[in-house]
Amino acid sequence: MSAPRPPAIAITADMLRSNRLFDGMDQSTLEKLAAELPSETAQPGQVLIREGEIAEHMFLVVQGEMEVLHKGGSERDVRVALLGPGDWVGEMAILDTQPRSATVRSLAPSLLMRLTGPEVQRLTKTDSGDQYTILVTNIARELGRRLRVADRIIANAAAPMVERYVQESRRPPPPK
Repeated sequence: MSAPRPPAIAITADMLRSNRLFDGMDQSTLEKLAAELPSETAQPGQVLIREGEIAEHMFLVVQGEMEVLHKGGSERDVRVALLGPGDWVGEMAILDTQPRSATVRSLAPSLLMRLTGPEVQRLTKTDSGDQYTILVTNIARELGRRLRVADRIIANAAAPMVERYVQESRRPPPPK
């Protein structure tokens, strides 16, 4: 992984407010996040996350385009998602530090914000204590959306195989 480059554009609370990851969060928390979380730029071809590495951070895509790659059955990379402004990736690092399930590579010059679990917890701690809950709820909503999409894809891919299995299982056995 190459060293991050300094950001070309400062990330503001207004930029964060327009991202659904931060839906429902208060202005003071957004200002704190924008001021204190590191941002960086990524160049085309730069790998930001590698499949199998231990998850330590996530990225918010402010500008640019990223691709998510997963090792296919033949051990070659298969593109499973394209990400652009307003998307985020690696969010499981906020919830759990397990090995990464995919590789993420920049396709275009990109402006990113890097978030870690401890930083997010520290910066979203307020008297009401609800800002961290809001962020985790927004992550959960996105994970639920992604799971529904994956379920549809699996069901659509599996339907022809299931139908073939049913047809084959109803055939009489070959004569002996």
